[in-house]
Order: sequence, then structure tokens, then C-alpha cells
Amino acid sequence: MEISHAKGSYIYDTTGNAHLDFIAGVSACGLGHCPPKVVAAVEHQLQKYLHVMVYGEYVQQPAVAYTKQLAINLPEPLEMTYMVNSGTEAIEGALKLARRVTGRSEIVAARHAYHGNTLGSLSLMGFEERKGPFRPLLPDVSFVAFNNTQELSKITTKTAAVILETIQGGAGFIMPKNEYLKKVRERCNTVGALLILDEIQPGFGRTGKLFAFEYFACIPDILVIGKGMASGLPVGAFIASQEHMQLLSEHPKLGHITTFGGNPVIAAACLATLNELTEGQLIAHTLEKEVLFRTLLVHPLIKEIRGKGLMLALIFDSPEIANQLVLEAAKQQLILFWLLFEPRAVRITPPLTISEEEIVSGCQKIIKILDSVNMTVN
Repeated sequence: MEISHAKGSYIYDTTGNAHLDFIAGVSACGLGHCPPKVVAAVEHQLQKYLHVMVYGEYVQQPAVAYTKQLAINLPEPLEMTYMVNSGTEAIEGALKLARRVTGRSEIVAARHAYHGNTLGSLSLMGFEERKGPFRPLLPDVSFVAFNNTQELSKITTKTAAVILETIQGGAGFIMPKNEYLKKVRERCNTVGALLILDEIQPGFGRTGKLFAFEYFACIPDILVIGKGMASGLPVGAFIASQEHMQLLSEHPKLGHITTFGGNPVIAAACLATLNELTEGQLIAHTLEKEVLFRTLLVHPLIKEIRGKGLMLALIFDSPEIANQLVLEAAKQQLILFWLLFEPRAVRITPPLTISEEEIVSGCQKIIKILDSVNMTVN
């Protein structure tokens, strides 16, 4: 599909077809395509200045205003934000910070995790077929099973940090269960390790809270964000206490450097996005829309709907059914997509701004397609 333009919940191709978007750029376009207030903020900043200097050398008001507003909306000690260019760079920065704070090297990650594709992030991935060709990777990385409290003993006084996705994404939208994150938090406190939570995908209202960790009585030492942060512009960040973050200032000096981090145009988009999410009822309505999806998407071939809010995954018995649904939906101008590591899953992560009418229309197409798939299966 060759793209002409995009607006709201639709992507338009160059032949004039409107495609209903149930994916939102893989959770990046939470306010839909080209949200007016974000576009206006970008246009306003474009008239002032674009890139002027390596991040941190000059005071640039858009980044200052954004990070202050972010701190207001986060619990202590998450008070200082370092803006970077992508989620995976934010992961790299978080790992560096954790090692700097603790003086330790070991990182504990979850099997079936996905934190990005740069070398450090790739080292945290539990899928050998994807990371094997790029070995040797980061040393001193070990793995635990997500939701398995019996393996928490692997977190020791040698551990610099435990890094987890608040909700496992590529593995199939796996939710924490039985106070798992709270127990990880307690174990980290006991052994002096930091807890890094990756909210790159579930953050910014997608689950019905500004950040998903708010559901689980678990505040991380380092929070990693990205995707929905700037309504479709490339950005990421890691957030920690001022005490911890300032350790990157010395030994070595400028412990993390980024040319385009904190870019003023992108920071303006970030602030407009955050304001739009926090000033209205859009996040609360996400849970109502989840109920509508779950009510409409009832079919014998759908074995389970995982996730929270508008971070949902349909689970089928076989990858073949998932593939048929995604490919046939594309022919009918409905955009669905796969998950990275769970081949039986179909992703549904539409813009938070999607209307009830659009949800109904898309779900009707899904059910009709599954009816036809069911006939071929039977």
C-alpha cells in the first residue's frame, strides 16, 4: 500500500481508498493520525527553531516544559527525564544508568521479552533465533520467566537491575498476575538492585492509565517510554530520580550524549500529546472501548483476548488463522497486524481517539472474515 495521507482513524492510499487503522502505527499514534493540536504545536515550533545544539548544552524551552509536566504526572522518585531518539536508545540509557548507580554489571530480563533491536536491547531478548546471528552480545545477562515468582531468587546482590515490560508485548500481551511486579519490586529492594519498567508500548493512556504500572502497586526506579509519546514522531526517554540521573554527569563526564535528543519540534509534539491525554477523558474512555471490543469480538475461533484497554491481542489456535485474518482484513481496508513472537496472535491497538462507530465497523469485518475462515477450517 502506497500512502497518500492519514487523518484520525484512517490511512488513505494513493488510489483513494480509506483504510480503518486498528494498529495506530504499532501503538505510536495514540491520538490518531495528524491530531490537530499536535500538528499546531509542531508548526508553531517550526517557526522558532529546529535543532540548535547537542542536547543539554542550551536551555530549550519545549523540552523543559515537557519534562516538567511529565514529572507532575509521575510518582516519586520519577522526577528527571532524559529525552532520546527512540525506545531502544532509552533502554540503552537505562542500562547504563543502572550500572552506574549500583556499580554492578548483571542485568536480569524476562524470557520472551522485547526491548528493542540495538545491541544492548537485543541482549535482553529471550529469542535466540533473532539474536543468535549477532553474537557476541552484552555479557552478564540472565533470564527469568515472567510471572514466575519462584525464579525471583535469581535476582541477587550481583544484580544491577531487573528489566521487565509492564505488559509483555511481543510475547502476546501477557499481563502480570498474582502481584508479580510488586514481588519483583520487593526482591529488588532486598538485594539493592534497581527495577526498570519498559512502558514503551503500554504507556501514554493505552491501558486506561497514563502508565500501566499504576495498576500494579509497583513504582520502578527507572521508567522507559517511547512510541505514543509524540503522536507519531520518533522519540524515547528514560526517567529516574534526580539523585540517580545526575550520576551520568560525571565519571565519565556526559555519561550519555545524544545529538537530537530533546529536539524542540518533537518535544513540542510530546507536550501537546501529554496535555491532550491528561486534560480530558480520553484515557478513561479507553476502558469503555475495551469493553466494546470484547463484547463484539466473540467467535468460536477466538480462544482468548489478552491485554488491557486498547492494547489487545486476539489469540487463535493456529498461526494460519491469524495470518488469514490479517491478510484478508487488509483486502477489506481494515489494518490489523501480528505480534513479534506469538504467531497465533493478532494485534488490535487502535488510536485512543477511535469512535464507537469505527470500532463496530471494524469488528463486524473481523467476525465476517472469521466466519469465512471457520468454513474453510471445518
